[in-house]
Amino acid sequence: MRAVVQRVSKGSVRTREGIIASSGPGLMILTGFEEADNIEDVEWLCNKIIQLRIFNDLNGVMNLSVLDTGGDIIVVSQFTLHAKTKKGNRPSYIRAASQETAIPLYEMFVNRLSELLGKPVGTGEFGAMMMVEIHNDGPVTIIIDTKDKE
Repeated sequence: MRAVVQRVSKGSVRTREGIIASSGPGLMILTGFEEADNIEDVEWLCNKIIQLRIFNDLNGVMNLSVLDTGGDIIVVSQFTLHAKTKKGNRPSYIRAASQETAIPLYEMFVNRLSELLGKPVGTGEFGAMMMVEIHNDGPVTIIIDTKDKE
């Protein structure tokens, strides 16, 4: 599992039907899954993200988590995070999980983040063409891969 975690002042996700998620200050998380990912990866990544101290305290030091600030979270599935670009100029997505694997993991990820945060987490629409608006605050962008947890 790979996640791009961005601290945002606000964010939203739009599909053809209109805005399906919006947030104030908090996190926008772009996440991608591989076939080998499992529930342990979901649990580890959720705990890491919810406790990630990337929000400023009263002294301007990044010392607070999204949980500490009461911020919002939006999660958007993004298979392109597993693009292989070693050969040629057209990325290969062979490492990205199939929908049969990715959708249940995505739903577990969103549900677990919501449980830990204590409020609903906004989402994109799995597999849909989306316009994601990100007002990156800082900018602060952290990339986390569960393959690097050891």
